[in-house]
Amino acid sequence: MIKLLDYPFDNAMLLRKRKAIRKELLQKTYTREIRVAVLGGSTTNELVNVIELFLLKHGFLPSFYESEYNRYYEDAIFGNEELTAFNPEIIYIHTTHENVSEFPSFHANIEEVELVFDNELFRFQSIWKSLKKFNCPIIQNNFDFPLNRSLGNLDCYDIHGKTYFLNRLNLSFAKEAQFNKVLYINDINYLSASIGLQNWFDKNIWFTAKYAISFDAIPTLANNIVNIIASILGMSKKCLVLDLDNTCWGGIIGDDGLNGIKLGNETAAGEAYMVFQHYVKELKQRGVILAVSSKNDHEIAKEAFTHSDSILSFEDFTSFKANWEPKYLNIEKIASEINIGLDSLVFIDDNAVERNIVESQLPVVAVPNVGDNILNFIDYIEQNGYFEAVSLSADDINRNKFYSDNQKRAKEHSVFDNYQDFLSSLAMEAEIKPFEHVYVERITQLINKTNQFNLTTKRYVVTEIESITDSENFIPLYGKLTDKFGDNGLISIVIGEIVGNKCIVDTWLMSCRVLKRDMEFAMLDMLVQECKKRNLNEIIGVYKKTPKNNMVANLFTEFGFEFSENENEETANWKLIVKDYSKKEITIKIN
Repeated sequence: MIKLLDYPFDNAMLLRKRKAIRKELLQKTYTREIRVAVLGGSTTNELVNVIELFLLKHGFLPSFYESEYNRYYEDAIFGNEELTAFNPEIIYIHTTHENVSEFPSFHANIEEVELVFDNELFRFQSIWKSLKKFNCPIIQNNFDFPLNRSLGNLDCYDIHGKTYFLNRLNLSFAKEAQFNKVLYINDINYLSASIGLQNWFDKNIWFTAKYAISFDAIPTLANNIVNIIASILGMSKKCLVLDLDNTCWGGIIGDDGLNGIKLGNETAAGEAYMVFQHYVKELKQRGVILAVSSKNDHEIAKEAFTHSDSILSFEDFTSFKANWEPKYLNIEKIASEINIGLDSLVFIDDNAVERNIVESQLPVVAVPNVGDNILNFIDYIEQNGYFEAVSLSADDINRNKFYSDNQKRAKEHSVFDNYQDFLSSLAMEAEIKPFEHVYVERITQLINKTNQFNLTTKRYVVTEIESITDSENFIPLYGKLTDKFGDNGLISIVIGEIVGNKCIVDTWLMSCRVLKRDMEFAMLDMLVQECKKRNLNEIIGVYKKTPKNNMVANLFTEFGFEFSENENEETANWKLIVKDYSKKEITIKIN
């Protein structure tokens, strides 16, 4: 039943079986509860019901505040006790072209047209500004197009045209979201185009029930909204694992040979595989890790990427497992080698039997039922929102280089008998400083995506990190690490809250790609220094157990903290007297 929430959606069946799907989903274990306020410019009841299903699928247990019909503006600007008491963690504003308060009249001159546009944009800017008091992400629809155009094709370029007006608003919304770090655009302009305006808008239910989208479009819209929410909260996947034969090219490289596989512009099938490789390459360039799990001879499989029309190269893959082992075992090795969770992986394979084996043996790995038609592979990856991004940082773009450099470090490690000698050979240098506004987006992203080396697994939005950055009540530190193989980027965060004469560790995390490099001890050294500057006597370490962070269960013991108390079954407190702290010998130079 839950499979109905996977692309492609059987919209009628999904809506008909909604209650049964919800009942099945509620029996799962959830990672967190989440409060979502839906401020609607039209009727939203069915939409909220389906948003709930997709949130449950992602492991969130949601509660909702739903505005009365078309009260989105009043709720945002003037507020009410119910919304204030609800204290949303996510706000979604569901508006469409039907909620534009005024379009330019055909008699308006250019100055009057500009006034209408400025007033409409200002109205939404006022909404976003007012909602900032909730200090949470705001997801705002941009605008779909109306079904009918009284100006015909002229509507898209005459200053009086509705399409022209909506395009301008959409561009202004996009520019606003580039600078307003709590604003995220839900691109219904794209969604409505992708399924067609005739399928997006249903005149009958608009006039009878004031639904601004058709029932058939609700699952697509709900899925898109939840993909954004999941990405904001660090739930996007990190690694795409590919089969090779009939997935990256047509045919079997071991049988057909380099010149016999289908790849390139000479045939329709070959061009389709080349387009798929282009798409995968784009994913890699924006930070998605690539890997291979294929039943193949390693050298023969590697040779396929020397094909003159291959867009991907062997070097594009962080991990390459081409052998005769079961694919699920190779996928486990890939996750271990890259040092990420299995739930961060997506596996693409044209073979239904192989997909079923991986899915049954590794249920946390995403295995879309892509079929065996290369024309559909991209749609399954994209529509399921596995790699949805809400920001794009330099660290994202460089992520594959980080992991490639780590492989070089691993090779160098193998030639040393003594681990400390290996660490010394890396010539590591760290930059550890208080938060800077230029890094706020990356800091927020790292906090929300890190699960394993994370003592409390608290999550934050950008505005909260900005407030912490500027507050005298916190000691917020970031750590960057470089060595002779390259720059690891910003990889560690510590947030200490000052309470009286104590520093309470609110957040402590580190990217797993720099594990066992002593960076955690360098961060502790700096935290102790900052505590001494502020005449603080104690550091209280908090460890909150989660299903994924067992690796740091004994971290405070390694730091020299003494056990203090158990707050509950999952949370333990540890204590360090600042004046008694002794630095550990480390091989990292602090800049």
